[in-house]
Amino acid sequence: MPSEPLVAEHVLEFPGGYERTTGPVIGRFLTELRGGRIVGVRTAEGKVLVPPLEYDPASGEAVTEEFVEVGPAGTVTAWAWVAEPRDSHPLDRPFAWATIKLDGADTALVHAVDAGNAKALRIGSRVWPVWRSERTGHITDISYFAPEVTKIVSPVRAEYRLQAGGSLLTFLEGVERGVFVGGRCPACDKVYVPYRASCPQCGGPIADQLELPDTGTITTYAINNLPDPRAPEVPFVSAYILLDGADIPMIALVGGVPAHEVRQGMRVRAEWVPEGERTKSMRNVRWFTPTGEPDVEL
Repeated sequence: MPSEPLVAEHVLEFPGGYERTTGPVIGRFLTELRGGRIVGVRTAEGKVLVPPLEYDPASGEAVTEEFVEVGPAGTVTAWAWVAEPRDSHPLDRPFAWATIKLDGADTALVHAVDAGNAKALRIGSRVWPVWRSERTGHITDISYFAPEVTKIVSPVRAEYRLQAGGSLLTFLEGVERGVFVGGRCPACDKVYVPYRASCPQCGGPIADQLELPDTGTITTYAINNLPDPRAPEVPFVSAYILLDGADIPMIALVGGVPAHEVRQGMRVRAEWVPEGERTKSMRNVRWFTPTGEPDVEL
């Protein structure tokens, strides 16, 4: 009968680390990394190799003694995404291994790129090195590369104060009393609301003021699905409402009816806040609600 195979486990390990000399070319490259710089070496044909090599891989000839500082930025020429990093990897979060051609170099080096997600990286992406605070002369002195900053988020806040003009103040004072104030042009006989001091059609002055009823007709509308603190619910309707006696519509919210039941020609009435809560503001009108009257043919 055949005998069982003999199997033995072997481990090759240098607990104190395997010490080797770097030579003048790699030694210069690592020394520059310790100083926060990346260099390559020029070949006899004028190409710059990064990382530097003692011999030109294309011709086999020895390289020159000319070292060239490159980068620090570079362009990704190829990459592979690592969704689940291992303990031995340079980052503890998803990253990419990439070949990066640094500015001024003719060859690419391999390093980690922290792009946040795979969709943020592509061939041609521009990346910059992120250096360790304490460097020892090792390729890991570059913690990783990161994409160029192409977007920033800036908080925007503007505080300003509006002062109502004479005609707008007249209208808002009327709203505070619970009425809509309009104006009639003496030349074209058009009634405009809110009240204005001049006719937008003929340009003539408007001196005559008149109070309009708080009932009207929906001429057109839009159903909104985004939340609005002024709206009765979501979805809600904003509509152009032609007040009775006016010649142009005004925009307002519509409430008291499901959004899908709102229609052109629907008769509506303003729903006011209680008199004691009113100010010189259109917030005095919560919204317009259906009156129950038959629709109007527009």
